[in-house]
Amino acid sequence: MTTKPELLITAGTLEEVKAYLEAGATAITVGESKYGMRLPGQMTLEHIQAALPMVHEHGAKLYAAVNHIFHNDALPGLQQYLAELERVGIDGITYGDPSVLMTSRIAAPSLKLHWNAEMTSTNYATATYWQKRGASRIVLARELNMDQVIEIKKQLPDMEVEVQVHGMTNIYHSKRHLIQHYLRHIGKEEDTEHVGLERKLFLIEKERQDEKFPVYEDEYGAYIMSSDDVCILEDLKLLLDAKLDSFKIESLLKPRVYNEAVLRAYRRAIDEYAKDPEGYAFKPEWMDEIRTLQDPERELSFGFFYKEQMY
Repeated sequence: MTTKPELLITAGTLEEVKAYLEAGATAITVGESKYGMRLPGQMTLEHIQAALPMVHEHGAKLYAAVNHIFHNDALPGLQQYLAELERVGIDGITYGDPSVLMTSRIAAPSLKLHWNAEMTSTNYATATYWQKRGASRIVLARELNMDQVIEIKKQLPDMEVEVQVHGMTNIYHSKRHLIQHYLRHIGKEEDTEHVGLERKLFLIEKERQDEKFPVYEDEYGAYIMSSDDVCILEDLKLLLDAKLDSFKIESLLKPRVYNEAVLRAYRRAIDEYAKDPEGYAFKPEWMDEIRTLQDPERELSFGFFYKEQMY
């Protein structure tokens, strides 16, 4: 039987961790906003320690997001945070800032490092650079097309390669509190404390009134997300044939029931491929539950896999 790629999803609560494992996830990323970006909920060290036995009982892995853009004031606590992650037995961390790598060498030398520089994780040579410095995985930029993704894995046979296969993508991040500034500008000072994920704010362009870009803000800045959802399930075989190591489902701003349906669909596809790679074929009914739950205002698309510009 063919080795199966990891099916990864982000989770924000212990209840989500349990539900996603039961739906077919084999890896879960968690974290807190002080150290990680765009998380669906706050999972402190205490939560992580509580989640680890559950995850490992399922034969899965638990990762921590340490992928923030760090300023000086965040560095003093980083060493202790990484040391604690190593102590409790986390299976790896995602990072983009070299300060995390340098700090981990001192505080947590056994931590597995997944390099994720967002939109600049675009080529195998740079991945090799980070591999030589301790990274075991590259998290590919969402802006790469199918040929580029496959070529990077071909050139990195001894380095894990992770790619997002489903969900919304981040198209803009500012460390400034743009939404709060805007609300004050239009005289809605009373609304500035409610600009998080639960507020469900959208940006709509004058020229494209039918597209809604979700926007939200936390204490570390403002985020604008894509108006559609990537879904490569139909052509997942190309990535399976290329031996990609990890398929990520982005759970952000999606209800748990939707994320569970997505996991079940990709789980079914991965398992079917593993049984018989040569005879594998996509079955349209795998998409039925996803389409039933899909937000009608959000199109399912191939993202950048087959076109140069998504937005």
